Amino acid sequence: MNGLTAVRSLATLPVVTLGGDAVAHVKDTVFDPSGERIARFTLTGRSLLSGPLPRDLPWSAVHCLGRHAVMVRDEGALFDLPLSVARREAVRGRLLGSQVVTEDGRTVGTVLDVLVEGGTSGRLVAFRLAAQRELVHGSRHRRHRVYVPRGEALSVTGRTLVIPAHATAYVTDDLPGFVARVDAGHDRGGGGVR
Repeated sequence: MNGLTAVRSLATLPVVTLGGDAVAHVKDTVFDPSGERIARFTLTGRSLLSGPLPRDLPWSAVHCLGRHAVMVRDEGALFDLPLSVARREAVRGRLLGSQVVTEDGRTVGTVLDVLVEGGTSGRLVAFRLAAQRELVHGSRHRRHRVYVPRGEALSVTGRTLVIPAHATAYVTDDLPGFVARVDAGHDRGGGGVR
């Protein structure tokens, strides 16, 4: 499996061609309607102060997602997109800040970040949540930040994310432990923790 990357860390990554030219920077990560993988990136200019570009980068045009850059074959990978459409779709495909509810109706937290698989996958693997006290036992005064696997079923409607009820059995606040479980699932051919 390729390394897991937090979506918040993708903002401001350079978009670089295989020839070594930085052609843009990532502004937002937009997920497909099922929340299964990255659909595209909205972009800013080469200078981080240059503002949004009327272009986007669809996932199909990404050569590879790395820790330090999004690689594309050439500048032709960037597609023209009316800025109004880009803004509307970016809001619709944004998961950060969404309320998380299980399919049996329990509110379990709010999405702080999303973990995606790098390389050529772009698959959404897990969520980092500000968890409700009922989800994680412990001190009432401590804020709970936990990781929950994406699960097999998922729906995103407006600002609400619905996860399978059984996904809460895999909650952990230990990222290295969570990654090891995902890797073990891949090694067994199970596709990771679901």
